[in-house]
Amino acid sequence: MTWDETIRYIRILPEHSVLVEKAYFDEDLHLNVRRFSESDEFKETLKIFKKYKPNASKVLDVGCGNGISAINFALKGYNVSAVEPDKSDTVGAGAIKLLKEELNLENIEIFEDFAENINFPNNFFDVVYVRQAMHHANNLDKFIKECVRVLKPSGLLLTIRDHVIYNEKDKEWFLSSHPLQKYYGGENAFTSIEYKNAFKKAGAKIIKELKYFDSIINYFPATTKEVLILKNSNELRQKKKLINKLGSIANNWLVWNLYCLLSSYKPLNETTIPGRIYSYIVIKK
Repeated sequence: MTWDETIRYIRILPEHSVLVEKAYFDEDLHLNVRRFSESDEFKETLKIFKKYKPNASKVLDVGCGNGISAINFALKGYNVSAVEPDKSDTVGAGAIKLLKEELNLENIEIFEDFAENINFPNNFFDVVYVRQAMHHANNLDKFIKECVRVLKPSGLLLTIRDHVIYNEKDKEWFLSSHPLQKYYGGENAFTSIEYKNAFKKAGAKIIKELKYFDSIINYFPATTKEVLILKNSNELRQKKKLINKLGSIANNWLVWNLYCLLSSYKPLNETTIPGRIYSYIVIKK
């Protein structure tokens, strides 16, 4: 199946109804745009824009799928260039064109191409935004090099929600766990080192590597409250184990923190999540 065929197919399968909703794959394109605009992920993304490029005007959205981010950036007043190789009106450039026309947006242009082939001038954009697309790169180094090339000096490159693996065995686990891989076979992932090396080769400075539990951008649609509950539950379970070994002294704040430091214990363990998601805040030198 193609990606377009896969999404059309899973829409009719009850077992994928939650995925269709949470991943913004609904047939109603306007509903997807509205849901994304209201998401904590998008709100946090806008905070990053405002923090690192408060006066940004020109935004390049790379690999923007059905346009949930590109359209919302345009609705926020940014001048948007949307790059998407898929031509379909379900999950590709066709969907963005429909939304542009129906919403009467004049501040967005759509280009049907891969990130490795973007044909924009050097030093052109204030922000390059890449959501769930970098891990699909045909050539990761070239993908990032092009994204950095078209950025203005000190411009912001924000890559959102990319799958990270530790090794090939971990990658096999991720691919076998992905709910849609069996339909279209197009999933992929890189190591954290591979992503960071690609940024450095392109002449960019990594400001922050946001690991899975570092930001709601990554763990959304889980909420911060849900993550906190998980953290507290895991800590309580671990403290009970420690009490069984050391007695009530394990309840002492100093003893507990010393244990966490010396044992490298982390109540939130991303290794239990296949293809955990990272985001990167990067600035062009």
